[in-house]
Amino acid sequence: MDSFPMSSSLQKVLGPFHLWGISVGLVISGDYFGWNLGWAHANFWEFLTAVSIIAIFYSTFSLCFTELATSIPHAGGPSAYAHVALGPVGGLVAGFFTLVEFVLAPPAIASALGGYFHFLFPLISEGWASNGFFLVLLGINLLGIKQTARFELFVTLTAVFGLLFYFILIFPHFDLAKITANSSFSFWNLFPALPYAIWFFLAVEGVAMAAEEVKNPERDIPRGYLSGIGTLVLLAFGVLFGTAGVISTNEVSKLDYPLSFTLGNLYGSSSWTTLFFTGIGLFGLIASLLGIILGYSRQIYALSKEGFLPKIFSRLSSKTKAPSFAILCGGLVGLVSLQFGNTGELITLSAFGACGMYCVSMISFFVLRIQNPEQKKPYRAPFYPFLPAFSLVLSFVCFITLAVYNTFLFLILQGGLTLSFLLYFGSKGFDLRRIPHSSLAPEKEEAPLSRGDTDF
Repeated sequence: MDSFPMSSSLQKVLGPFHLWGISVGLVISGDYFGWNLGWAHANFWEFLTAVSIIAIFYSTFSLCFTELATSIPHAGGPSAYAHVALGPVGGLVAGFFTLVEFVLAPPAIASALGGYFHFLFPLISEGWASNGFFLVLLGINLLGIKQTARFELFVTLTAVFGLLFYFILIFPHFDLAKITANSSFSFWNLFPALPYAIWFFLAVEGVAMAAEEVKNPERDIPRGYLSGIGTLVLLAFGVLFGTAGVISTNEVSKLDYPLSFTLGNLYGSSSWTTLFFTGIGLFGLIASLLGIILGYSRQIYALSKEGFLPKIFSRLSSKTKAPSFAILCGGLVGLVSLQFGNTGELITLSAFGACGMYCVSMISFFVLRIQNPEQKKPYRAPFYPFLPAFSLVLSFVCFITLAVYNTFLFLILQGGLTLSFLLYFGSKGFDLRRIPHSSLAPEKEEAPLSRGDTDF
């Protein structure tokens, strides 16, 4: 098995607490919006079942993904694992799905940012606010601003504090009768609600992109990543139960600012508690949006270095060392999507990309285990092969379910993947052998955009 060499210039500064901050920080916005759209397709108990299934999946998948991240601690993440296990074509497929996930999540988050900002300042429309935030954060990335691990940890703690503050405010008004009022259950309603259950955890695997600068990958990655998953599971169920216990699920099933609306319904939309919480919510959404923009730009850069995308996307700014073309390319796709796609469609497409990447990652996991059964690994997923097989099956169930219930969006995804293959195989002078496994991060070219420089 070929391996990806690690650049000696990367700064190994992260511990488990930093990794916890990165993993939770990337996903924390999913607790503030998006998940509530699932209530448009399912009642509380049906959606609770869907969230429980997804929570079990992410808990099992995280164990397998931790093994991949510690065995191949490379900033390329899923595309790197698939490239090693399945070759360049596998890397292309994983890279495509990862880009769909990370490029389409930002416009969904920007849409929610606009909703929360409009809630605070009604005179400013959601559209203007959404586009404004997106452009500002793209500009910050173009300037080469450093998102340090300390900053990510700070904003994550702030966002978690916001959710705890929300729990405290709704606790006196919690009424179990609101939850038990509708006890009907339809198994088939689970499936259209799955994308919004996934949104609670979407992009948590982005923590793997920081694997190269972890002080002790064998010890710290499992601790940081798995504790992050545990935190997200607790917050997801807290938000789900807490909100359903104080307001009708139908009232918030189509909003981009469900938690602020809930508090406004309890305390008044102009009360200091509601406005204070909404301000914290903005902070959490901005943190996730900035982090995911960094993530997709890093993935585009890596795929360009790999030969899957035009070389122009791996050019770095001479002044800021930022991958300007990669940032602008993903940003352009995001801005167009923000204008023409609604939040639900963007979340579903992003979930499509995530589930596709999970399928490829789990296949890569088994290929690497079968090819090198006795190889010593820093961390090994427990209960092999049963737990990984369970995770593999669930990943395919989620992907197939999304395809069945979102046929048009699936055709769009399929068209994008087909176009990627046509461009890839139709490129001038294409030869699989011209893309060695070691080409993703040669030292002299990786260093300017190392994890130590961006601190993503």
